[in-house]
Amino acid sequence: MKSAFENHLKTKFPELYNQPILLACSGGIDSVVLAYLCREAHLDFALAHCNFKLRGAASAADAIFVKQLANQLSIPFFTTSFDTELHAKKQKCSIQMAARALRYDWFDQLIKDSAYSYLLTAHHRDDTLETMLINLSRGTGIDGLLGIPDKRDYIRRPLLPFSRQEVAAYAAAHKIDWREDSSNEETKYLRNKIRHELLPVFASLHNTALDNMVQTQTYLSQTADLSELYIQSLKKELWQDGDDGIEISIPLLLSKPAIEASLFALFSPFGFSNPAAILGICEGESGKKLVSHTHVLLKDRDVLYLCTQERTLDQYDQYEIHESSEAISHPIYLELTSSDKATAVNHKTHISVDRELLSYPLLLRHMKEGDVFYPSGMTGKKRLSKFLRDEKINVISKAAIWVLTDAQDQIIWVVGMRADRRFQTHSKTKQYLCLKSMP
Repeated sequence: MKSAFENHLKTKFPELYNQPILLACSGGIDSVVLAYLCREAHLDFALAHCNFKLRGAASAADAIFVKQLANQLSIPFFTTSFDTELHAKKQKCSIQMAARALRYDWFDQLIKDSAYSYLLTAHHRDDTLETMLINLSRGTGIDGLLGIPDKRDYIRRPLLPFSRQEVAAYAAAHKIDWREDSSNEETKYLRNKIRHELLPVFASLHNTALDNMVQTQTYLSQTADLSELYIQSLKKELWQDGDDGIEISIPLLLSKPAIEASLFALFSPFGFSNPAAILGICEGESGKKLVSHTHVLLKDRDVLYLCTQERTLDQYDQYEIHESSEAISHPIYLELTSSDKATAVNHKTHISVDRELLSYPLLLRHMKEGDVFYPSGMTGKKRLSKFLRDEKINVISKAAIWVLTDAQDQIIWVVGMRADRRFQTHSKTKQYLCLKSMP
């Protein structure tokens, strides 16, 4: 295994020979064997150990063991401890998820604060097969069947080609001691159940069953690469950069083959991982939307808009403008100038209204359902939603439009678009208020 490991390092991870690295060591057989292999390969490394305080004295003994191992190997040692159960309660997550988050947050900080460039973990072949089967049982796409990647950011996993049996054989041949974690035997955890009950069944089918599963992961990885090329070509064809985010033609999108897989691949990076829900938006009425932690997916007629949440403003934002105000700078710049003379207007950037017709305070807000105004240059009244639709304003842009009203909530100006003729100046106007906006 030693020569195979070193050949694997030189082929797959040559960067590890030129940089100081951290090795995540629990004290278990996998990480301890990895430490000995790294010493044999003459790597410059240190051990990093997390005490999750989940097994009482046994957890403390693990930390002591790893420290002694570092001393034996004459390498640096880093350690930390966590109240994992308390963190899990605060975050409302499982113990396993809490431990993982705490562990990798600490590794992140170690990498940032030290001279170490990479982190090694001791995941091996059987771990990646367990991950594949876990994801398969929960439902997944191609990426979920690929198991554990050998590289991710600063993380390297050099034991992935080697089986649990090979690791155990190396430990036995070199009389290596390690710490046994009794929780690894408990089949109440899904991973352990797969490890102890399901993988042995696959292995018993024939001698190369597990190796064949790994080979299948290799083929799937290549298929995933081809799929990514197709998705990139889809993006070039479908995605149009607009002022309000990415615009996608719904008819063109729905004409593509394997639509559910395509929707998942296109939108899951933005937090939309349910193709059926995305189809529901595409086939629904204008205004329907999906919201993720970071983005909004919204339908407007035959167009699907993908934008950040910052682009969809809170419709309840409103700002009072008092009679003494001469200008405001937030949320938009608006200048208010009183005069006894008329000024030129263009409806978009500045208008002039009859000040005596106004009731204060004025209110700057977003449009709301039921808004009606009397557009200058037109006869009669019109619903603001209909006016904006006629002006070909999409749903995302509508959310960014500001409306200026008086104290009775009568629209004075759809800012940047059209004034309301009820407040327009005429031959008998004595007091003018010039309103000027800037983007």
